[in-house]
Amino acid sequence: MPPSLSSTRAARRQIGAMVLAPTALLVACIGTPPAGTPPAPVAVVVPAPLPLAPPPAEPLRETAPQARAPAPESAQLTQALAYADRVQRMPPAELTREIARLGEAEDTLAASPLHLALALAQTRQPVDTARALAQVQRLLGHNDTATQPLQPLARLLEARLLQQRRLEEQLERQAQQLRDAQRRNDQLNERLEAVRAIERSMTARPPAPAASEVR
Repeated sequence: MPPSLSSTRAARRQIGAMVLAPTALLVACIGTPPAGTPPAPVAVVVPAPLPLAPPPAEPLRETAPQARAPAPESAQLTQALAYADRVQRMPPAELTREIARLGEAEDTLAASPLHLALALAQTRQPVDTARALAQVQRLLGHNDTATQPLQPLARLLEARLLQQRRLEEQLERQAQQLRDAQRRNDQLNERLEAVRAIERSMTARPPAPAASEVR
């Protein structure tokens, strides 16, 4: 006789209980820690310290450029230019004494010929212009290291003196032409005055007597 429906269901429940019992026991063993076991340590996460901001950079201080001593060549040229400015403002009497002093100390310094030429150029006299030009050309004839820094200024002064001498020669020619014209004018005036004197003497002479009166 086949088993009934109720007995079948009861058998299934028994089988399911037998299967689930070991699983529940395993879960209980895992979930409940044994007595006396210390709890597992809890990991504490400590946040890393934030990086400190760098201190503000100090502003760069502008250092004043250190004054460098001028080179000897520049010093010589500067002194020559300063002397040219000073001698240009000298009164005539002081300029004459300065020219005499430089003439005596002409060979003591490398710049003495240039200083003498600068002083002579201020007199505006043809003879002094010729002397100044000779001093400049003398300086340009030297190629030693002492006079080398003064060469550019000496060439500039030479060009100025040459132009000044040409102007002086032109003025001298014009003055000579004026003197010649004045001399010719004086000669013509003398001749004219001589002719007038002859005319006056002829008008002042008494008339000659007639021929009838002589008989």
